[in-house]
Formats: sequence, structure tokens, C-alpha cells
Amino acid sequence: MISRTAAAVALGLGCAGHALAENADDGENIVVTGQSIEEELPQQLSRYGSDIETLSETQVRDRGAVDVATALDTVPGLYIKPGSGPFSYVDISLQGSRTQDVLWTVDGIRINNRLYGSTSPNDTLPASMIERVEVLKGGESLFYGTQAAAGVINVVTRSFTDDFNGQVNGSVDSRAGTNLDGYARGSAGRHKFVVYASRNHAEGYRPYSEMQPSASDRRRGYRLWSIGGKYQYDFTSDLRLNLQYQHTQAKLDNLSAVYVNKSRNDRNEEIASARLDYTGNDAVQFFLKGYFHDWKTAYVQLLNIPGVSEPVTVYPPGTFWGYQDYGGSALIKLHLHRGLEYLFGYDFQTFNGRDDVLLIGKLDEKVHAGIFQVRTTDEISRRAHFSAGLRYNKTGGAKKTIWNVSGRYDIGAALYAEANGGTSFLLPDASSLYGIDPCCEVGNPNLKPEQSLNLNATIGGGAHLSGATIDWKLTGFTRRITDLIDADYDNPAYPNGIYVNVPEKVTVRGAELVLDASLGEAWHMSASYTYTRSRNAGSSLQRDRTPKQFAKGSIAYDPSDRPFGANVAINWVGDAWSTISGFGRRNYGNYAVVDLGAHVYLDGAARRHRAGLTLENAFDKDYATRGYGSAPLDDGSGRFLYHYRGVPRTLRVSYGVSF
Repeated sequence: MISRTAAAVALGLGCAGHALAENADDGENIVVTGQSIEEELPQQLSRYGSDIETLSETQVRDRGAVDVATALDTVPGLYIKPGSGPFSYVDISLQGSRTQDVLWTVDGIRINNRLYGSTSPNDTLPASMIERVEVLKGGESLFYGTQAAAGVINVVTRSFTDDFNGQVNGSVDSRAGTNLDGYARGSAGRHKFVVYASRNHAEGYRPYSEMQPSASDRRRGYRLWSIGGKYQYDFTSDLRLNLQYQHTQAKLDNLSAVYVNKSRNDRNEEIASARLDYTGNDAVQFFLKGYFHDWKTAYVQLLNIPGVSEPVTVYPPGTFWGYQDYGGSALIKLHLHRGLEYLFGYDFQTFNGRDDVLLIGKLDEKVHAGIFQVRTTDEISRRAHFSAGLRYNKTGGAKKTIWNVSGRYDIGAALYAEANGGTSFLLPDASSLYGIDPCCEVGNPNLKPEQSLNLNATIGGGAHLSGATIDWKLTGFTRRITDLIDADYDNPAYPNGIYVNVPEKVTVRGAELVLDASLGEAWHMSASYTYTRSRNAGSSLQRDRTPKQFAKGSIAYDPSDRPFGANVAINWVGDAWSTISGFGRRNYGNYAVVDLGAHVYLDGAARRHRAGLTLENAFDKDYATRGYGSAPLDDGSGRFLYHYRGVPRTLRVSYGVSF
């Protein structure tokens, strides 16, 4: 069993890290926000007390990440584990949350699956498109709506530049994985453009700790292609039109520990948006935006049934499940007098979908929301910034009004305090409302939205000592959830379960410590430790699939005057449980995973040709990601227990050229 020593080691390491995105002198790590008030929203929320972590393109590249979830594994306070390697569904716990409590967006477009709230969008998000990722912690339903109850993960794709430049990268790994990606961007007069593309392929690895002989497909592989583009036209220096489109096509194995002969999801995903920005003066700024998100899967499943000579077709090729999510939003910021500014917004969302695999009844939804926030400005104080807001949400028979207050006070040059509190909500997803498949839990159209009361409070600071920069912050957080949506298996009328609002309140409490250090221009370190207590009312047990504690640490050497660098990272997970019928409650945590990386610029100071080497899970630790499952033995004598395996030791070699 891994002892607390592993946590101490993780806390003592560092990486080109999280404070560098805010404080670094290295131009590669400086976060450049956009001119649009939508693009600036996460950073503005941070200015008024929201807790934010920013992951830079450089951090993603040094880690050798293939998908977004792997890249996010270094973010403090965020537990994120892909079930079976890159481009698989993930378990997320952001400050003690469940997976469905965190909203994912791409350039501000929500991409969570409203059919199934716990189905993450990681399976179609390649890391190569990342310019940066902004992780907002704590309740953020004011501007982002449902599923932002515990926070927001906003993936920002390649941004515009005035000069023409780009990059092409390729990599191969020891598990027959290949990745190729590139982008180009530039401008011509009032026209700006970005284009990018990627191809990712791997045969994969055995995803479960135990598999029966009837499972003949034993490697979970993927093939994914993605292309995207952005276009901006500057009518004037203050008025701009922004168009964006991204297409992803993927073939993703969807294996099980028994019977599987062939099981695959063939995905097609389209994300598009059009936005008009006006930033003409300090008195009036606004944006108008429309978006479209189409996500389709053609599913196939063939099973090897013991005693049957030929594979049995359960779902023929082309069996459909998918959805469309489209709508619009508007936000206007007014600074009409000294001291205060006002934000008024409106969100409209239309959702529809169908699932021929797990049957769901009604699949249409319309959401209307009105937003108001008032903020103080520098005219009142340059050291203190406060905000307060309301959001009214209406969908079908559900109505919800939530509130939020936040603030930050710079006590001095090296010390600050900030807090973010209010209510957030989570609308029931389509499966929990209208599920009708006899195999599974039945939907309940009378479900009420979940509501949570959130508070994040932070004290932090920094110091400059003999060429070293040290930053730290200590955060306490708490959430109290009412009307939690969960499956009830005790009703004899529904032997496979029915979704209900749990009468007991669920409480989440915890703390997080983050340390960052930059020693000169060459050495960068970061470390974090998170403790969470997540329990049902009256229970002394931690909720399943929510780690009680975890720690992350890394250290990087990347001198600007030398053509090489290296990094090491450790990720420690403490106790984490899952409960399996017939096997009881099992702990699948207490492990540490170490990753190594190195790179060299082949052309020296020019830094255009970069060769990289990463070793994921360097000590080949066999660990569980999404907990345990059980399945029937081939001989029918009972059931066996298995766990989802993390990525085994994998060596990846990469080469990239910038132009």
C-alpha cells in the first residue's frame, strides 16, 4: 500500500506550472486573453474571486498528452482518470464533485451530453487543438448554467495572430500508437484565420484486469480524425465577426470483460458558432452568439455467447444514438457611471436526441435563461473587487433562480484573499427523466433539478527571493446538495431501479493547497494536495468514486539559453471506493504514477525543430481508474470482479517543426 510518503513526494515536486500561466516571464506561458467579453469571461471571473487554474500549450506539449483528459491530469484540485486510456470516458471529481457536476465547453460552447450527464466529451477532444484550458473551480452556474455546479473546463482552441505561423507535429509510441497534427494561422488585412487538423490512432491495451476467454477483442483501440477552422473579420477595430467550425470523426472500441467479439462507437461530431463582438468603449461592450453542436454515433455490438457457434448480433452496424444542441446567447456590459458596471445576458438552448441502444422516451428540451450581474470597478478600489448576480432558468416544467456573490481583496503586494459563494443547479438529463429500457433504471419525469449551496474561500500570496518566485494558495470549499438525483433500487415495482430525488442532503467539504516556484529561468516547480469529505446525510462513508485525498507534483528544467529540457511528474491517489453488488465495498486507490519527459531543439537557439521523449507510467504501475465492475463467468458458475486499468508503461517519441 502506498503510504503518505507518496503524497509528500508529490507535494515536494514541481512542473512548469500553474502559477507560471499567471506570473511567468517566459512568453510561451503567458496567457493572452481575447478581446471578446466572452473570451475574457473566465479571467474576469477570476479577478472577482473565482478560483481558476490555467493549463498552457507548453504544459500540454511537454507532457506528451494525446487527449484533453491526459493533459488535465496536472491541474490542482481536479481528479480526472480516463477509464481505458486516451479518448475514453473519464471519472472526474473537482473538489469532491461527481463527473456530471462539471461543465465542459470548447471556446465557450457547451459540449456536455444531455442524454447522459455522466458521459464526458473527452472521447472526441484531441490535445493538439489546445491553446490553453481554463478550469474554474466552485459553483459557476451564473453564466454557464446547468452542470457547472462544481466548475467549468473551458478548452480554448488555437487563437488568431497577425503574423503567419504554424506547427506540424508527429509521434509514435510503444503501443503502436501514431499521432499527427498541425495548424497554421495568419492574417490578410481585416481577415484573420486559423486552421488545424489531427489524426490519432492506436491499437490500445487490455482495458480490464480480468477478462473471460469469451472476450475475443481484448484491446481497446481508437482512430480519430479532427479538423477545425476559425475566421475573423474586423469591420472596425471595435466590431468583429468570428466564425468557427470543428469536425471530428472517430472509431472507438467499447469493450467489455466478457463475450465481446466486436463493440464499437463510430462517431461524427460537428461544432460550429458565429459571434459578433463589440468592444468599442468602456461604457458599452457586448457579444451576440449562435452555436450548433451535432453528435452522432453508429453503434455495433457482436457477442460470443458460450455454447453458440457464431457471434450473436445484439446491435447491428449503424444502430444510432446521438443528439443536437443548438441555441444562442447575448451578453452586454455597461459602465454608465463611476464605480460600478452591469452585465445583462440571455441564454437559449434547444436540445433533441435519440438512443436506439438504451431506450429513452421524450428527447426534446428548450432552456431559457436571464442573467444579471453587478461589479465594482477600479474607480472604487484597485485592491478590492466584488460582484453579485442572479440567473433565472426555465425549461419545461422546471424553473430555477440561483444567485452568486464573489470578491477578491489584495491585502498587499504578496498577499490576497478571495471567495466565491452562491447556489448552482443541475437539470435532470434525458435518461433520468425518460429512460424506458427494461434492462436498466427507469426514468422519472417528476424529477426536480438538483440545487447546491457552494462556498470557496482562498488565501494566497507570493514572494520574490534571490531570483526565485514562490506562489501559494490555500483554499477551503464546501457544497451542500439538495434533491440529489440518484437511482433507487429498493422499490419492488422497479426491480432494475428508478431515478429519484434523494431526500437526504449530500455534503462535500475539503481543502486544497497549491505551491508553485520558479527558480531563475530554468527550474519550475508545482505541487498540490487536495482533501475531500463527500458523504450522504447521516453516513460516515465517503461517496463512491470520489477520492478522499490526492496529490500532484512535478518539476521541469527548461533553460532559455540551452536547447534541451526535462520534466518529471508524480500523481498520487489516496483512498477511493466503489461498491459492487455481491462483492461489497472495495478500495481501488492508494497508488502513485510517475511520468517522465525530455526534449531537445535540434536547431539550437532557433527552436524550430523539437524532438521529444515521454515515458508515461514509468514504473508500470497496475492501477484502477474508474473502480471495479463485475461480470458473469463463462461457465455460468457465478460472477467475477475486475477493475478498469490505467495506461501501462508507454514510451512516446515525437518530432515537431514550427514555421
